[in-house]
Amino acid sequence: MAGKLEEYRRKRSAQRTPEPVPPDGADGVDGADGVDAAEGAGAEPGPEHDATGNSFVVQEHHATALHWDFRLEREGVLVSWAVPKGLPVDPKHNHLAVHTEDHPLDYAGFAGDIPAGEYGGGNVAIWDRGTYELEKWTDSEVKFVLDGGRVSGRYVLIHTGGKNWIMHRMSPPAQEDYVPLPQDIPPMLATLATLPPAAEDDRWAYETKWDGVRAVVYVDGGRVRVMSRNDRDVSVSYPELRALGEALSSTQVVLDGEIVAFSSAGRPSFSRLQKRMHVTKAAEVRRLVESDPVVYLIFDLLYLDGHSTVDLPYEKRRELLQQMQLAGRSWQTPAHFIGGGAEVLRISQEHGLEGIVAKRLDSKYRPGRRSADWRKVKNVRAQEVVIVGWKPGKGRREDTVGALMLAVPGPDGLRYVGNVGTGFTDAMLDDLHTTLTRLSRKSSPLAGTLTTAEARDARFVTPKLVGEVSFGEWTPDERIRHPVWRGLRPDKNPDQVVRES
Repeated sequence: MAGKLEEYRRKRSAQRTPEPVPPDGADGVDGADGVDAAEGAGAEPGPEHDATGNSFVVQEHHATALHWDFRLEREGVLVSWAVPKGLPVDPKHNHLAVHTEDHPLDYAGFAGDIPAGEYGGGNVAIWDRGTYELEKWTDSEVKFVLDGGRVSGRYVLIHTGGKNWIMHRMSPPAQEDYVPLPQDIPPMLATLATLPPAAEDDRWAYETKWDGVRAVVYVDGGRVRVMSRNDRDVSVSYPELRALGEALSSTQVVLDGEIVAFSSAGRPSFSRLQKRMHVTKAAEVRRLVESDPVVYLIFDLLYLDGHSTVDLPYEKRRELLQQMQLAGRSWQTPAHFIGGGAEVLRISQEHGLEGIVAKRLDSKYRPGRRSADWRKVKNVRAQEVVIVGWKPGKGRREDTVGALMLAVPGPDGLRYVGNVGTGFTDAMLDDLHTTLTRLSRKSSPLAGTLTTAEARDARFVTPKLVGEVSFGEWTPDERIRHPVWRGLRPDKNPDQVVRES
């Protein structure tokens, strides 16, 4: 399987790439030709090659897609595999490894930029290096023990067909208290409330309440998975967050935050975000990335490199998050403030923001639970609602939706809370009319009866859609006064809606 270097040379030109390129006829074994080709071109001296030829190197390669190149010294060359998610860290999770061409030994010291347009174009960095003890080498299985600076332990590569292999860690995780990356952490929710008492002010941290979409982001092997509050994978709608995975490299992490679109004035714009929330076609998403970019605002850390952090106090989680220094074009870690809640709220009002969130410094993260340890204090009243029907419009809107009929879940089922007929664009009305027509039903989905006026011209629908309105106040008979439509919330399910008291 060691082979020769013809394929390696065929894919590269010493005149166009800084990689070491041995001349034709060179076998790549500690030859001066190979060393000369690497000098001044971003390569460093490789590891010492003893008589057993037992060196290994792992190179982090930011090419078209981030991956790690794993190379074992064998019979004068580096036998190589591209491992998309890096070396597995525990025996329960195997990783794909794609066998690639053999590389010259001098490549073990290469680090630098391969020019765009060249084979493997992108940055190469040495992630780890060391020696290995070989236990078995056949065409179907390679078993070895690594001894490096960042990775050590017993591994096996198993051939599964073609160029594809599976890399399996046979040793236990290097950390005794290692916890695998969780697959699903539902976000902790805040309770609508007033500011904490002044006497307790210094026991709380205060963050801006961002007018966006809640998202828990999982990063593993440089790959990013974005999950909405109702457990939908929305990664395709926010492709700019893929770069966060590249920035985090081999770090395994779960983050909690809010995806926000900003207006030209620099304020959160829910209407601009609406354009992104409903689009999944790649071409349309690419266009919106340019016209309506989003930023992921990170405010919590739930898992980090083999350790769950949900049981740590908020203060410690926030400290670990700050140490990661997550800042990029499409992600930021906004400031938080310990104490001074009244002043933070006043500043949020001055800047026209939705409000603030107060979080107890000693609070644990409670996945999927609404807790008084987190308090949302709003400057603007807003309410999530379930659409239970609609009424035809009049005049210009005669052939489309005039008003939406709204409800919130109650102890005995969906409870009617009023209609909303303002805040729509023509495009919104067209989309709603098409969608609601498909959800049409004859009977009311509401618990209880409507008044004659409320039931007049009602077109009932199956209650699957969640939206959001801003409003003035709740009336004595539990109706929303002066509601204005803000948009659909595909990130939320009807049973997740609660009445904001």
